[in-house]
Amino acid sequence: MTYVADSERYERIPYRRCGRSGLRLPAISLGLWHNFGDDRPLEVQRAILRRAFDLGVTHFDLANNYGPPYGSAELNFGRVMREDLRPYRDELIISTKAGYDMWPGPYGDWGSRKYLLASLDQSLSRMGLDYVDIFYSHRFDPETPLEETMGALDSAVRSGKALYAGISSYSAERTAQAAAILREMGTPLLIHQPSYSMLNRWIEGGLLGTLEREGVGCIAFSPLAQGMLTDKYLGGVPAGSRASKGTSFSADLLTEENVRHVRTLNEIARGRGQSLAQMALAWSLRDGRVTSSLIGASSVGQLEENLAALDRLDFTEDELAAIDRDAVDAGVNIWAASSAG
Repeated sequence: MTYVADSERYERIPYRRCGRSGLRLPAISLGLWHNFGDDRPLEVQRAILRRAFDLGVTHFDLANNYGPPYGSAELNFGRVMREDLRPYRDELIISTKAGYDMWPGPYGDWGSRKYLLASLDQSLSRMGLDYVDIFYSHRFDPETPLEETMGALDSAVRSGKALYAGISSYSAERTAQAAAILREMGTPLLIHQPSYSMLNRWIEGGLLGTLEREGVGCIAFSPLAQGMLTDKYLGGVPAGSRASKGTSFSADLLTEENVRHVRTLNEIARGRGQSLAQMALAWSLRDGRVTSSLIGASSVGQLEENLAALDRLDFTEDELAAIDRDAVDAGVNIWAASSAG
């Protein structure tokens, strides 16, 4: 059956301006890091993407190596784009990134001009697109001049293969430098994508201030701390969970102390009439400098539950103070090396 988008999709979700740009993003965006590789049924992926757009989610975030296997998330998204979403291309913000290992040899990793621009061409081919809306340097490369990496982003924009330039997991100092380089080139830095959650608050130590001064937007990834800020691990490690697989999230992080903090946060959420995940998402958006929060979804039901966080974004001072006592570093920032460079 031919997909027709819900006519009321723009009445269901708030949109926030991205820094000082003309672009607005949905307060919650959909990331395809997990659940969109070849290990998941395409029809489930299709249902999630359709429902997200019907609910007003206009931004879909990818990277070259999302899968598994690498590249498969872009291929699968490209198929749904071609078969369902193509008529709505001008209503969508599609982003991709390059910076982590993608193919063998010295030209398939990090931040060289060779890698970034070759990767962008491959991403466009996999998705069947003429351009992406945002192209990111996925991580800071300490061995490549920042001018080269930013120059590649500038070239991507000038060639028409990307509309905007972004960076991910850069420190406050490197972000200011990147913004200055791009400004001189005439291609403003649109957005920074850092990890941020109640258990990983590193961006409050200077990055948010830098983004505000530079007029750069912020889209937070892993706002649920890879599932720790849900009810999933309150009673242990369930089979099939990310922690049980030991890939990007280690069960070693589920220490007695961390679980105690999460249980207390869960009680605060219950008092607000929200799930822990919903409160965690609302909390990540409490600062107006955060443009959007990126969620993943393994089902339509999970997508809908997380988007319901937008029904209750307000916090009292007492609630914020109570959250602060247990919103402490839990060692979940596995991207810290990049943002320390």
